[in-house]
Amino acid sequence: MAFEASREQVRLLPLRYDPDDSDGSARRLVLELLPHWQSKDSNVELVRFTDGITNTLLKAVNKRAGLSPDETDRDAILLRAYGPGTDLIIDRQREAQNHELLMRHGLAPTLLARFENGMLYRFISGRVTRPEDLRRPEVSAAIARKLAQWHATVPCICTVTPTAGALHHDDSDRKVDVTQEVNGNTRQSGSTLTVVHEKPEPNIWSVMQKWILALPSDTSTQQNQAAILQDELNSLVAQLSQRPGLGKNGLVFSHNDLLCGNIIMLPTATGQSDRPPLDVTFIDYEYAVPSPAAFDIANHFAEWGGFDCDMTVLPTVAQRRAFIGEYIRVYTDLHSSTFHDPIALDTSVEEAKLLQEVDLFRGVPGFYWGIWSLIQATISDIDFDYASYSKIRLAEYWAWKAEISGERAKANADVPLRERRWAQETDTSEGV
Repeated sequence: MAFEASREQVRLLPLRYDPDDSDGSARRLVLELLPHWQSKDSNVELVRFTDGITNTLLKAVNKRAGLSPDETDRDAILLRAYGPGTDLIIDRQREAQNHELLMRHGLAPTLLARFENGMLYRFISGRVTRPEDLRRPEVSAAIARKLAQWHATVPCICTVTPTAGALHHDDSDRKVDVTQEVNGNTRQSGSTLTVVHEKPEPNIWSVMQKWILALPSDTSTQQNQAAILQDELNSLVAQLSQRPGLGKNGLVFSHNDLLCGNIIMLPTATGQSDRPPLDVTFIDYEYAVPSPAAFDIANHFAEWGGFDCDMTVLPTVAQRRAFIGEYIRVYTDLHSSTFHDPIALDTSVEEAKLLQEVDLFRGVPGFYWGIWSLIQATISDIDFDYASYSKIRLAEYWAWKAEISGERAKANADVPLRERRWAQETDTSEGV
């Protein structure tokens, strides 16, 4: 089931958001979209959200007299302006396609318009989760159900056949040199790429390849760092890219950025004795590409610690098992009904398999965000210590690699905190 971008284009406003004139430029955008908000009874206010470390997010509301807060929120819109330089790591056309695709499946708010450096879409009433919310069983189960809905019902966007410079793989495990154009300059990769067939692109592997090629390379230290990361990506592709998994060819339509700030707990009806289970929705689809389900889940689990990377609160074996059990139950039901392809699965077997796959992928998110933050450290003007964050995230990857390769045990070194926490069966202080 392929998705093609709608011929009916989302409105494009010929304006920009200017961080040096935040209020003025945001108001111009909002009023260009909603000119009736300029009426005499209008009272437009802008509220800035501060949870993101990539983009600027503003909520625009029209507080007209006589409207309740709920009524005001029903007409509210969100303005999201892209961080400077982020086109280097994010395909904004792809992001808009993702949003439209998810809208078609009832999984995204209405996209109202795009502008030169961002987009405007409907506000979702609810509460943004905090890191501690992710550890609540009812919230974790709701996230599992929603993620299963994404993976089971949303088809991967198909793109053209990969060309030179893309990441491939074949049975001979051959390697080739590639070049890629970055900011108008053709760069040669510092290492060679493992070649993989029959994967729709972009995918999680080709995205990481793009990021490595976009790393700064002005000094020998930077060049050596890029070469090391390239070799590690080659190794990951060889180990993990061809593993069987859920979806088509082992890939599902993945969010790939399920941190607490991108998960909204939706309002529940009050006064009901038989209340429905908690529901959530996901926002911000700039990193959504086909990926192994195990990567998307492992990445979410890594976000339990928040931007502080608190390793002591990562999900234990029991917490991961509960999440995956709920996920498999919903995935099986939804996939069968959506694609009219009943799956005869032993759910307990599938749960065990996916639990094992997530364990295997647990170090990859650290590698992914480690590269990302190295680039952000050179392009972002947001007040966040990307360099330190990169060291922490890459350390997760190196610890995972040392553990699965046996290098840590061979060296008789202590088990790192993150690996100790990951191995805990239940949530106790023992071993932390």
